[in-house]
Amino acid sequence: MELNNTNNKEQSLIKMIQRMLNLIIVLVTFIVLLPLIIYNAETIKNWFKPNNQKAITPEFPVSKPAKGNMVETTAAYWQPAAMDAVTDPQLKEQVYYGRELIAHTAKYLGPNGSVLQITNGQNCQNCHLQAGTMAFGNNYGSVAATYPKFRARSGTSENIYKRVNDCFERSLNGKALDTASKEMLAIVAYINHIGSNVPKGEKAEGAGLKDLAFLDRAADPKTGKIVYETKCQSCHQANGEGVLNPDKIEYSFPPLWGKHSFNDGAGLYRITNFAKYIKYNMPLGVTHENPQLTDEEAWDVSAYVLAQSRPHIAVPKDWPDISKKPIDHPFGPYADPFSEKQHKYGPFKPIAEKAKK
Repeated sequence: MELNNTNNKEQSLIKMIQRMLNLIIVLVTFIVLLPLIIYNAETIKNWFKPNNQKAITPEFPVSKPAKGNMVETTAAYWQPAAMDAVTDPQLKEQVYYGRELIAHTAKYLGPNGSVLQITNGQNCQNCHLQAGTMAFGNNYGSVAATYPKFRARSGTSENIYKRVNDCFERSLNGKALDTASKEMLAIVAYINHIGSNVPKGEKAEGAGLKDLAFLDRAADPKTGKIVYETKCQSCHQANGEGVLNPDKIEYSFPPLWGKHSFNDGAGLYRITNFAKYIKYNMPLGVTHENPQLTDEEAWDVSAYVLAQSRPHIAVPKDWPDISKKPIDHPFGPYADPFSEKQHKYGPFKPIAEKAKK
């Protein structure tokens, strides 16, 4: 009798342990699956809707631009057409080569380039971030849709080939590519493809550079030097020389002045462009949604960088109509009475007001 009681107690204990183990398994499973359930709540909810009411998931996430205190999201802006959407094998190869040339220009066309040696060693994507696809990172979103177009700088209607060669001669301080060359055709094919989802004549959302308010004073190179030493020097080095990779082919951080940087005919030599670019893209890793520099810091550090020496390019035919010169074009003559120094560093509000009148 006593033996039977002992066996019954052991069996009860075993069953209790089994129940506890089962409960633990259920709890662990729930904890593991809970994040997935929350993340896919909308999808799960759609399972219980009639077929004609199920939500359609867009190819790209869609959100609206900022209103009031709402935060802007990158999904509201242009996304490049997918590279793999190209079906023709030859065109696909050309488009991919174009992207490679934008991302690693120096590898093929720099001082030690494998194809030609015609540039200063920088890459196109040093200025056109993420191979020209980043929102407000000087992207190519609107190029295919808006070119050819009239540009006041040349006073003529320009095609994409002319625009690309402007960058080669100015930002890359080099020589123009043959417009019939394999490299030029690949670059143009890439730019045309990634912007093919923008209707002709329209501008892509998030293209170019994000607006930045003018200061009520001139940008100050002396103050900018402090900003540079604090927030820029660790990457671009004390003398703005950048960091050249051990292979001596590409820069991991590009020069900001000196003989290997962009020349004084480049678009970024205009302080309004450079300050916008710096404000919303630097230091490396920030985005236009979460900038690190204040407006004052962006203007002042831009003034410091642009006050340093760099290559000069003779472009006497620029701005044939001087009344069309941008307010920050640093070289006269001008259609207004303001000095070259004020046109270079500001304050710009008086110049802008005069231009309106």
